[in-house]
Amino acid sequence: MTPDVPLAAVLERFFTQRLLQQRQVSPHTIRSYRDTFRLLLRFAHQRLHTPPAHLAFTALDAPLITAFLDDLERRRKITARSRNLRLTAIRSFFQYAAYEEPAHAAQIARVLGIPGKRFTRRLLTFLTRPEIDALLAAPDPRTWFGRRDHALVLLSVQTGLRVSEVTGLQRGDVTLGVGAHVRCLGKGRKERCTPLTKTTAAVLRAWLREPARRNAATLFPSAQGGRLSRDSVADLLAKHVARAAQDCPSLRDKRVTPHCLRHTSAMELLQAGVDRAVIALWLGHESVGTTQIYLDANLALKEAVLAKTLPLNARPGRYRAEDELLAFLNQL
Repeated sequence: MTPDVPLAAVLERFFTQRLLQQRQVSPHTIRSYRDTFRLLLRFAHQRLHTPPAHLAFTALDAPLITAFLDDLERRRKITARSRNLRLTAIRSFFQYAAYEEPAHAAQIARVLGIPGKRFTRRLLTFLTRPEIDALLAAPDPRTWFGRRDHALVLLSVQTGLRVSEVTGLQRGDVTLGVGAHVRCLGKGRKERCTPLTKTTAAVLRAWLREPARRNAATLFPSAQGGRLSRDSVADLLAKHVARAAQDCPSLRDKRVTPHCLRHTSAMELLQAGVDRAVIALWLGHESVGTTQIYLDANLALKEAVLAKTLPLNARPGRYRAEDELLAFLNQL
């Protein structure tokens, strides 16, 4: 009989040894995995009436995890995409457990066999040039917050940096003058440099002359001088989008998120004729295949392809009512 192994010991080693020491994952990944297991352990506590610290490894079996994922969808109203992200964190833990606890191989295999949920992949949202201009004009240049937000949005649209990369920028990460660029530590701990246009460099140069809040080294600090959170960026963006929609009504029908600015940058490059491989390098994508989503959403590119094809030899038809006797017989 296989002895029960304390879940706490395996889970602690997963976070400290596998994620932090061996893989050295980003703080964002740590937080995402941490939140998944906090929810899972609370669910297991309610179901099994056992405190999380006293749970055995065998308690986390496939039926319990499936019930947990279903409960997230039903009670917390999460999407199928969010459900799959939670499942990814759980799979990562059980892949680690397969090496640590081979005696529980059957249980682990059943958990790893839980399928992800299929969902409709909608076309990504991006901004057109008039919408970009309206959004950049929305922040009030007479205030410190307006100048900060204008520089943040402009840098995001021009460089395509992720929101975590933008908020993590330090003043020393910006190089102006000849070869102006920003340096960031991106996803997967990959460092990359992104060049700046003359307009963006001029805006950042003026912004860097602003007195730093509480001597903060952060490029775009909060009012207290700390790093902006993802929610803070989403809130300030929503405020400026609402203001810009007064001059550009098409913005009212779009859900503009911080990641939408990244999509906008990619679409600007694609519509300028930049190769997919260069766009993937620009955005810091692991694979060129990831850039395929921008081709799918680029209607102008599809229209250009259509214009190069020969039209089909077809003529518009005219509706003719069916014969009354034949219609009667067809209904029998």
